[in-house]
Amino acid sequence: MLKKLQDRWQLKSTTQVVVVLIVFACTGFTIMFLKKPIVSAIAGSEEYSTFFSVLYYVFILPVYNVVLLIYGFLFGQFAFFWEFEKKMWRRMTGKKTNHDAE
Repeated sequence: MLKKLQDRWQLKSTTQVVVVLIVFACTGFTIMFLKKPIVSAIAGSEEYSTFFSVLYYVFILPVYNVVLLIYGFLFGQFAFFWEFEKKMWRRMTGKKTNHDAE
């Protein structure tokens, strides 16, 4: 499984794959712990409605991306995550580049 990820992400070693997975895990946990305070700030002390949950997920995406880059930098994998972010944004926006066509 790690070898598959190494090939897919074009990483140099299995160790690098493990570090990348740790970065994803740290980012996920950080975002998970930020949900309650952020939604509380938006919704106040009221019950969390579906609307506020949806609003949270829309606004947390840019925060997630920044946190991912920060952890990537801290774990020495900034270049990988910077390229990962650029690919993701191209896919989300539907923009094609000369590199995508190859």
